Amino acid sequence: MPEILSHLVSLAIAYALALPIGWDREKEERSAGVRTFPLVAIASCGFVLVAIAVLGPESTGQSRILEGLITGVGFIGGGAILKQGDRAAGTATAASLWATGAIGGAVGYGLYDIAAFLSLVTFLTLRSSRPLKQQALDAAEQSPGPVVAGPPDKGGLMPP
Repeated sequence: MPEILSHLVSLAIAYALALPIGWDREKEERSAGVRTFPLVAIASCGFVLVAIAVLGPESTGQSRILEGLITGVGFIGGGAILKQGDRAAGTATAASLWATGAIGGAVGYGLYDIAAFLSLVTFLTLRSSRPLKQQALDAAEQSPGPVVAGPPDKGGLMPP
């Protein structure tokens, strides 16, 4: 396959593997969605493809490319995390953005099995853990809160 076609196929695969994750986040009205996730995947894939072309596939400089991707995508994911009162929201979106960067990087290196598995597990985790998260939130709302031990005359409550 000519090199240009190989590159275009890799970018298309990275896009396709990230799209379901972005769709899930968009459907849940998260801060990043159907545009952000595929862009992170194809950019990560593109950086890897450029690094291979410029540095060569066996270059030790490849590790620096991966370090930069991990840091850069982590920074993007950090922007998805918002503090809401005493809780942080957006951590699943941030983590899935990071996984999407790994998907794109894996495709760029031709590790399609790893990319496909990461895509599948990320998507299934986001979809299947939603009911568990809701149960945990419901249980937390019903709990009376922390009990402060100590004598009542000092502002504490004696445990039962």
